[in-house]
Amino acid sequence: MPKKGVNWGMLGKMFVGGAVICVGGPAFTYWVTPTEEELFKKYNPDLQKKSLARRAEKQEEFDQFVTKLKEYSKSDKPIWVVQAEAAEEERKLKQLQAFKTREEERLRKEVLRKEMGLSTDSSK
Repeated sequence: MPKKGVNWGMLGKMFVGGAVICVGGPAFTYWVTPTEEELFKKYNPDLQKKSLARRAEKQEEFDQFVTKLKEYSKSDKPIWVVQAEAAEEERKLKQLQAFKTREEERLRKEVLRKEMGLSTDSSK
């Protein structure tokens, strides 16, 4: 049985089809996807105002997040471990701060009670 030749037509179609899929697919997606400005224009006016008002705040939050990630990446540990440790430390700090606030409030009430007791005693 003689050896079959190379089917150049089929190989050409395969390469052209692959190129169309590999290049055309992402190009079509890029062409169809709306820009941020187009999406923003489709918002109703109330949402546009809210979005503009919170834009600076969101940008600041993102900058803080990136700054924290940069700090976390300086450690030898994985970022998620360092982030969990930092979250735990922040939680403890908040608890301590809440405790201090409650203690100050308790002392303030105690002082007021003493003052009220003294003022009522002096009026007798």
